[in-house]
Amino acid sequence: MERYNLVVVGAGSAGLMVAAGAAGLGAKVAVVERGLMGGDCLNTGCVPSKALLRSAKAALAPRSGDRLGIVHPGSTPVDLAESWPRVAARVQSVIDTIAPHDSVERFQSLGVDVVQGSGHFMSSREVAVTGADGQQRILEGRALVVATGSGPMVPPIPGLEEAGYLTNETVFTQTRQPRRLAVLGGGPIGLELGQAFARLGSEVTVVEMLPRILPREDPDAAQVLAESLTRDGIAILTGHQAVRVEGGSAGKRLVCRPAGQPAEGGGAPAETVVEVDEILVAVGRRAHVTGLGLEELGVDVSGGRIAVDRYLRTAVPSIFACGDVVGPYQFTHMAGQQARAVIQNALLPLKTRMDYRVVPWATFTEPEVARVGLSEEEAAAQGVAHRVIKVPLAGIDRAVCDGDTEGFLKILTPPGRDGILGATLVGPHAGDLLHEVVLAMRARLRLRDIASTVHIYPTLAEVFRRAADEARKESFTPRLQKWFAAYFRWRRR
Repeated sequence: MERYNLVVVGAGSAGLMVAAGAAGLGAKVAVVERGLMGGDCLNTGCVPSKALLRSAKAALAPRSGDRLGIVHPGSTPVDLAESWPRVAARVQSVIDTIAPHDSVERFQSLGVDVVQGSGHFMSSREVAVTGADGQQRILEGRALVVATGSGPMVPPIPGLEEAGYLTNETVFTQTRQPRRLAVLGGGPIGLELGQAFARLGSEVTVVEMLPRILPREDPDAAQVLAESLTRDGIAILTGHQAVRVEGGSAGKRLVCRPAGQPAEGGGAPAETVVEVDEILVAVGRRAHVTGLGLEELGVDVSGGRIAVDRYLRTAVPSIFACGDVVGPYQFTHMAGQQARAVIQNALLPLKTRMDYRVVPWATFTEPEVARVGLSEEEAAAQGVAHRVIKVPLAGIDRAVCDGDTEGFLKILTPPGRDGILGATLVGPHAGDLLHEVVLAMRARLRLRDIASTVHIYPTLAEVFRRAADEARKESFTPRLQKWFAAYFRWRRR
């Protein structure tokens, strides 16, 4: 029996941060991983997708130069056969460059015991690890952490398994780029990859069951992105669901029907058939919670995720969980935030509660869509009184100079006040720029604080000061205007 202060099962973003932080405090730590170190984010998620998006943006540059006054002798389409192997190799090189940060060797140098194999929870303090050779080790920890992450959800569409499909776990290792690609799912993963492949030369069709893409965002934000995707040549089929996949003479046939409509009978709607070479499934993610032995110990996984309290403890006090297996947000940055809380709550006497009040996220398409706090739709649905301050990027000088005026900033405040309830930013570098509002909300600052902050000219960040100034103008009521007019008349005497 090997005894530790902390045994972590899962070496993705959450698990590795717990292990590194705990080891840095002087705790004896073991981390168990059956697959690749770094988990989804490094190997099949955030890192490769952003590397692919960067190559796709470069592919678009010659075709979009005319709006900036650049004349190219020939704007030929991307050569799929020649470009894809090099793009795929670059994506892998980016992974390889970052991988040492998450490697076995680095964590061993930090004092972490890395145990490779499948972990199974035997008791509230014991984890059995079965290696590739079938040998088993028992690790005992004063506290145990579940950080096994999530994987792509695959819907039970007739014919899909037989025809074959791609997910974010397999798309980056394809030897050939599909000439025709169907993307199931109009959320961030599907739209990012769909736009990347379209810009690299694939014919892309996005199929989304709900009435619009990006259903978690406000309609005006989704509309701006939809228009951009359409300009990239992407066909967007919203309000439709895939009902079956058939084999074709030259590829696959994805059969779709309006969502919620009957499959048979006189009122059955006409079917839409999309001829493709590959189907990319991006309809959501499922937490890895089965087969770990947690249910037998009394840990609640009935909702498809591990139930925890605000201290990230499960129903078994010595077992904690963080990252995608917990939710409610399946983001790498949220996994990191939860990992920090687990380190403190599992090892130290002073506890900390998770605070989900200010959680930002972004969809890294072009334009980017970033949000924190309440959206306009959510505020209305929850009955939260609010006013909306909306500033188009077309009014920001730097956006005009760059030729990137597509998008806007929308900030929600309580009526007649300048506290911040939420913000949505659509435009270039939205994910980077949004942090000004994120920090303001976290520190409980107001729009007046943003208005009084000097912003460099010309930058895109000026949009935040412009919004704050607009809020001030709205507070300058007719009654107040009359008061000032009377005051200045008096001063002229």
